[in-house]
Amino acid sequence: MEMNSPTNENRAWLRQITLFLVSQNISLFGSSVVSFAIIWHITLETSSGTWVMLFTICALLPQVLVSLWGGVWADRYNRKHLIMLSDGFIALATLGLAIAFWAGYQRLEMLLAVSLVRSIAGGIQAPAVSAMYPQLVPVEKLTKVQGVNQTLNSVLMLLSPAVGGVVLGSMGIVWAFMVDVLTASLAIVVMSFIPVEKVRAEGADTSVMAELKQGIVYTFSNRLLKTVLICFGVSFFLITPAAMLTPLFVERTFGSDVWRLTANEIAWTLGTLIGGVFVSVKGEFKNKIYTVAAGMVAFGISFALLGLARNFTFYLAVMGASGFFMPMVATAQTVLIQENVEAAMMGRVFSLIHIVTGTAMPVAIIFFGPLSDLVPISYILLATGALLALTGVLYQMMSKRMGLVY
Repeated sequence: MEMNSPTNENRAWLRQITLFLVSQNISLFGSSVVSFAIIWHITLETSSGTWVMLFTICALLPQVLVSLWGGVWADRYNRKHLIMLSDGFIALATLGLAIAFWAGYQRLEMLLAVSLVRSIAGGIQAPAVSAMYPQLVPVEKLTKVQGVNQTLNSVLMLLSPAVGGVVLGSMGIVWAFMVDVLTASLAIVVMSFIPVEKVRAEGADTSVMAELKQGIVYTFSNRLLKTVLICFGVSFFLITPAAMLTPLFVERTFGSDVWRLTANEIAWTLGTLIGGVFVSVKGEFKNKIYTVAAGMVAFGISFALLGLARNFTFYLAVMGASGFFMPMVATAQTVLIQENVEAAMMGRVFSLIHIVTGTAMPVAIIFFGPLSDLVPISYILLATGALLALTGVLYQMMSKRMGLVY
C-alpha cells in the first residue's frame, strides 16, 4: 500500500486529532475543577454578588488584554508550542497557590490574583487551540469533530463539578488546585506527541502591531465575520447572569448545600452531553446561522424559566434542557468561522472572537453582580432571557437581509 493512500492519510489525521482532543479535554477537566471550587468557595464564604463579580473579572478580563497578541502569535509561531507553554504556566501558578494555602495564606484575594494569572495564559492559549482544528482536520470533517469535542467536553464537565464538590467538601480547596496541576502536566505530555508545523514560515517583515491591524481589518471588512462578532458580543453579555449568577441564585433560593451547587452544574452538563452526541451523529448543519439563531431563542426562553423556578427539581430540568442547545450553537458558530477564514488569519480572527466574548462577560458582571445584591436574581434572569430570545430573532433577520446563508 502506498504511503500517501487515503487509508494512511485518514489514519494520520485521526491519530493527530485524537491526541489533540485528549490533551485539551484533560486540561479542560482540571481547569473546570479549579474554577468550580473557587467560585463555590467564594459563594459559600461571602454569599456576595460583588465577590462573584470580582472573580469573573479576574478570570475573564485579562484574556481580553492578551488575546489580540495571542492571535498574532498563533498565526506567527507554532500553535502547539504556545498551547504547551500556556498549560505549563497555568500549572506553575496553580501549584504556587496550593503551596501558599498549605502555608496558611488562605485569603480570597489570592484566589483572585491566581485567577488573573491563569486568565493571561488562557488568552494566549485559546486562539491557538481554536485555530489548530482546521490545521489537523479536513474541512468536511470539522462539524463532526467539533461535535465529538463538545461531547467530550460535556462528559468531563459532568465529572468536574462532581469531583470539585467531593474534593471541596471532603478534602478542601487545596486538593482541587492539585488536580489542575496534574491534569495540565498530563495535557502537555500528550500534546508533545502531535506533529504540528507553523502555518507560515518565520521571517515575516511585518511587526506584531502591523499583523494585529491586518487581522482587525480582515475581520471587519467581512460581512459574515462582522455579524458573528456582534452576535457573540450581545449574546455573551445577556448569557452572563445565567452563567455566573445561577450558583448564587441556587444558594439564595434553594439552600447553601454543596450538593445543590453540584447538581446545578451536573444538570447543565447532562444537557450539553446529550446535545454533543446529537451534533456528532448529525454531522453537519446546512444552515449554521439559523441553527445559532434558534439556539439563542431556546436559551432565552429557558433562562427566563429558570427565573420563574421555585421548585429545585423543575429548576434542574430546565437547566438540563437549556444545556442541550449549547453544543449546537457552539459548533455551528465555530465551524462557520473555521470554514470561511484563511488559515494564515485564523488565529487573529479567533483572538477577536475571544476578546469580544471576554469583554462582554466582565462588563456584564460589573453591572449584574452588584445588581444581584439589590434586586432578586430571578428578575435578572427573566429580563436577560427575553432579550436573548429577541437577539436570536434579530440575528436571523439581519443575516437574511444581508444575504448571508451558510
